[in-house]
Amino acid sequence: MLRAAIFDVDGTLVDSVDLHARAWQEAFAHFGHEVTFEQVRSQIGKGGDKLIPVFLSDAEQQDHGEALEKWRGDHFRSHYLPMVRPFSCVPELIVRVREAGMKVAVASSAKKQELNVYLDLAGITDLLDASTSSDDAEASKPSPDIFNAVLKKLDVAGADAVAIGDSPYDAQAARAAGMGCIGFLSGGFTEARLRDAGCHAVYPGPGAMLACFDLPGPSEDPASRRKASPSGHLG
Repeated sequence: MLRAAIFDVDGTLVDSVDLHARAWQEAFAHFGHEVTFEQVRSQIGKGGDKLIPVFLSDAEQQDHGEALEKWRGDHFRSHYLPMVRPFSCVPELIVRVREAGMKVAVASSAKKQELNVYLDLAGITDLLDASTSSDDAEASKPSPDIFNAVLKKLDVAGADAVAIGDSPYDAQAARAAGMGCIGFLSGGFTEARLRDAGCHAVYPGPGAMLACFDLPGPSEDPASRRKASPSGHLG
């Protein structure tokens, strides 16, 4: 019996992936690096500590990696953060999970300042048992640090929790933390890529998961779980 559901935020609860990709692309350009929107978008879901090394050499990282990440953060907050909007049915999904007897938390690679804005936008600040951001971990996803930190706050073992995210990096981090993972297509990654990374069920987004609510276990076929059981059992 699952005891906790741990949600990613960017691309999972709020529509922000393209905005982050644009901010990163513009940050790289500002420091003289030509990186396409598609190239950087494929890396969204990682924190800066994992994304920057994909595009910069060790020498470039040492020279201006920290400055680039700071510029990106300031640029995103001033130009793109006001454009972020929540996906539909997010509070309703969180409430439904809580009604099923589970603790609910978020684990995001975002900075805490951005995370707090997202939670307010989504209307779920007061519905959570715990939250972690990149400030709570030494390494961002796909490392398991952020998930391990929130599991510790919840006092729940990885085997008793499920992660819900939109990227293969969420699934990889969840697996490393001993959790199963459910994928959302709302972040723009394909179902095949999410399943290859370890997602055992995939939904279009929060509204779709709410509409056919249940949290299937890794061995179950989500197509056979079209509506919640009367008892709210989560498999």
